[in-house]
Amino acid sequence: MDAQDAIDLGREAIMVTLLIASPILVSGMVVGLVIGLAQALTQIQDQTVSFVPKIAAMILALSIALPWLVTQMVDYSQELISNIPESLTPY
Repeated sequence: MDAQDAIDLGREAIMVTLLIASPILVSGMVVGLVIGLAQALTQIQDQTVSFVPKIAAMILALSIALPWLVTQMVDYSQELISNIPESLTPY
């Protein structure tokens, strides 16, 4: 394995991580934005008001997206494991 292969492997791992984390993070961001707007309109500035709905939305998004997330992780793992013999071949 040369340096370019290691860089490509790291880049692909980061992209898969971002792809897997995005549904949960986006749902938390959207709910946080909506609650932040509602807090600004009503002038209620309590931090605990936004915490529970964000956690609930993130758990809901995780439960909905979990089959897809597991499929993505398994596909990436299978591809990574199947490419091990190719990366260990001598030059």
